[in-house]
Amino acid sequence: MNPTQPLVTIVTPTYNMGRFLPETIESVLSQDYPHIQYLVMDAASKDNTVEILRSYGSRLEWVSEPDRGQSDAVNKGFARARGEIFTFLNADDVYYPGALRAAVEAFAAQPAAGAVYGNAWYTREDGSQISRYPAQAYDHALLGSLCYICQPASFIRSKVWAEVGGLNTDLHLTLDYDLWLRISARHPLHYIPRDLATSRMYADNKTLSRRAETFKEVVQITRRHRGYVPLNWLYGYAGHLLDGKDGFYEHSPPSVIKYLLTLGMGVWYNPLRPHRFLRECVANAGFGVRMLAAGRDPRN
Repeated sequence: MNPTQPLVTIVTPTYNMGRFLPETIESVLSQDYPHIQYLVMDAASKDNTVEILRSYGSRLEWVSEPDRGQSDAVNKGFARARGEIFTFLNADDVYYPGALRAAVEAFAAQPAAGAVYGNAWYTREDGSQISRYPAQAYDHALLGSLCYICQPASFIRSKVWAEVGGLNTDLHLTLDYDLWLRISARHPLHYIPRDLATSRMYADNKTLSRRAETFKEVVQITRRHRGYVPLNWLYGYAGHLLDGKDGFYEHSPPSVIKYLLTLGMGVWYNPLRPHRFLRECVANAGFGVRMLAAGRDPRN
């Protein structure tokens, strides 16, 4: 293997996403970096997914069989991988031109990095841009309270993937955030200040349609990996419990009841560190603009 041009393995998990899949595939196959292995893991879709995959011939590898969800599909895909760099791109997300080359160059320049990630845009169902994803430079402490890494714009060394054991198949909504927390416990991550990918946001995608489950998983993984559930996650969770809004297209307004519920949840979920939570509340009186922004997007 040429050390300056390592093989990159991309896995796309999909289920009944035929309306988006061709755009996703084309964004991979049109990259200017030639050394790729592309696998599409289809969970036995009932739409035209298999016909789409067949139309690409030998340009990609694919499997169509039942799986136990996104995490299982990605893990099964990487079990077939040959690359030194891993990434997975969901069937409704897209790479920008030059994304793979930028990731390879970043790994070469940052040999200590376990993963690299860049900027991304939220897009509508039709692919039009909504707003920038709030990506920022790597900060180990901040990652525990704000997931500023957009999964489609992220890449992982294959040896690090193996070291941390891949995705947790018990998680269905925060599987990427859990992965970043596990990697960050062992290796630094590196930020690439350029647009690499898009993340499509629409009413029936799981990020927006299963918000309560998302917050429950966030509580679970932050307690497990950092021993503490920060204020902003619980503020977002409290807002959703009170009004059921998705936190992206429909924002939850501040209220006294919301603050009080957040306070109670903070003490409940942090029984060994209630004083730390109370100090965080005092330090962020009013909970601040950043707290509101973070509460709007607990997964990506």
